Amino acid sequence: MKKWTVILLISFYMPMVSLACDICGSGAGNNYIGILPEFQKQVIGLRYRSNSMLTHLGTAGNNTYLTTNEKYNIAEVWAGWNITPKLRIMISVPYNFNQKTRQGNTHKKNGIGDISLAAFYQLINKDNNAGKGKLLTHNLWLGGGVKLATGNYNPADKSNNAGSTNLFQLGSGSFDFNINGIYDARFQDAGININSNYKINTANKYDYQYGNKFNINTQVYYKISTKKQIIIAPNAGVQYEHSSTDRDENTTVFVSGGNLVSGILGVETVMGKFTIGVNYQKPVSQSLANGIAKAGNRLMLHVAFVL
Repeated sequence: MKKWTVILLISFYMPMVSLACDICGSGAGNNYIGILPEFQKQVIGLRYRSNSMLTHLGTAGNNTYLTTNEKYNIAEVWAGWNITPKLRIMISVPYNFNQKTRQGNTHKKNGIGDISLAAFYQLINKDNNAGKGKLLTHNLWLGGGVKLATGNYNPADKSNNAGSTNLFQLGSGSFDFNINGIYDARFQDAGININSNYKINTANKYDYQYGNKFNINTQVYYKISTKKQIIIAPNAGVQYEHSSTDRDENTTVFVSGGNLVSGILGVETVMGKFTIGVNYQKPVSQSLANGIAKAGNRLMLHVAFVL
């Protein structure tokens, strides 16, 4: 089996997908894509993410007759190409399944989301002899990308009522930009990954601008090799997200933005050229949309084929 290095790519939008209150996990989604195997040439995969949240919460986060249960499921096709050993480009094409329920009434909205493109350059790739046959490796990738306005943004779905968030959209309607940094260090089979992303949002043609977002996470993992040349890598970590408030024309949208800290548990399995993974995120601390929104648990499943 080829040398296997795990790298945490949080750029996809996304890079992984983006949209509304990115931090809330809506069509704007968070940027987490999980731990993926290193690839020499090309890779293509499918990713499914399920996010949920409550909006229109009352005082102290209590439910009211207006409280809405929102679910955002995203199916993505993504791919990566190594142009040179140090230069990599990636693309993510999402399809969103949005649903919100209030007082027994359910409204659904399905469609393509915002396509994301990114490029990464490897600044560091070192293997150091740590003595006694032990190997210490370091990898650092820096990159940036753009999120296209391919998902539908419907201004009629933006409520002007107090306490209403502008989350139920398939796309942001704007061209946005991402800056990414990915560092991975591994000592033999144990490693740590630090990944950060800063997303710069622009205003769409309706003069609505979602707040910029900062995201950073740290994960530790351990690679277990079996006699059948299958590699299993359990991982755990923590993620911090901060989103600035939105702006509607020249007005600050106070029921937007906030902070979220989540715990992460996952496992990745490599079988030859196939990788399969699952990832679970649970909020441990949050302050969203001035207290009227609450993020739920997140689940991500993915499968990839390394060419």
